[in-house]
Amino acid sequence: MYGELKRFALSKSHGAGRILKASMIYTKQRTRSRVPGGFFYLEDEKTKTRVSGSGQGDYLKLKDEYGNVWYGSAVRNPDNSVVYSFRDTKGRTLTGVSDNVSVTLRDEKGNTWKGFVD
Repeated sequence: MYGELKRFALSKSHGAGRILKASMIYTKQRTRSRVPGGFFYLEDEKTKTRVSGSGQGDYLKLKDEYGNVWYGSAVRNPDNSVVYSFRDTKGRTLTGVSDNVSVTLRDEKGNTWKGFVD
């Protein structure tokens, strides 16, 4: 089980009444080791332009309705939020944060893109 402390005490009898007792073994706590990513569905709040795509970790690829391709990466923060960064072939950027469900990104002009990761 993740996030729980597991404790084991081992004891064995070895001849002449001696009992060997091993020390306790603790498992490491695991915190969300899954690589961020999935299927993305985003929409510009002003122009209603849609962008969708998929990927995991450093290999994210989105495509908008005009055929522009956005390549990006995702980095998980210690508080389990995810920072996304995308760039298209024309040099435009989208950057923002996600709480693992909803995504809010901004482009270089200040336009807000909202959506979700499935």
